[in-house]
Amino acid sequence: MPDNNKKRTYQRGELIAFKITGESGQGESFTSYAKNISRGGLFIVSKYPRELGERFHITFQIPDTDFTIRCQCEVMWMSKYNPETNVEPCYGIRFIDLPEDIAIRIDNWVLLQGL
Repeated sequence: MPDNNKKRTYQRGELIAFKITGESGQGESFTSYAKNISRGGLFIVSKYPRELGERFHITFQIPDTDFTIRCQCEVMWMSKYNPETNVEPCYGIRFIDLPEDIAIRIDNWVLLQGL
């Protein structure tokens, strides 16, 4: 689980949920939902979290925009479901090859959300 006491590098925009599709190195496809985003990565809720250090390609579209983002990412932390605390299964990814113009678009979208 991430250390929430650390200062975050990038401002994040909270999302109700948006669809992420991905493909692992073995060609396995999956669908998940992101709950927040920054230019650095995503917080994803999934019944089947990916493994730490796993790299894969994802495709997603920021709500209310006209551009689709496809990039490689890496799982930086993950949490499996814990019935004692009701912690949802989730993981955090960092973008590896996100072009700077797309990172700026994400920053602008987060700022427009006023979060």
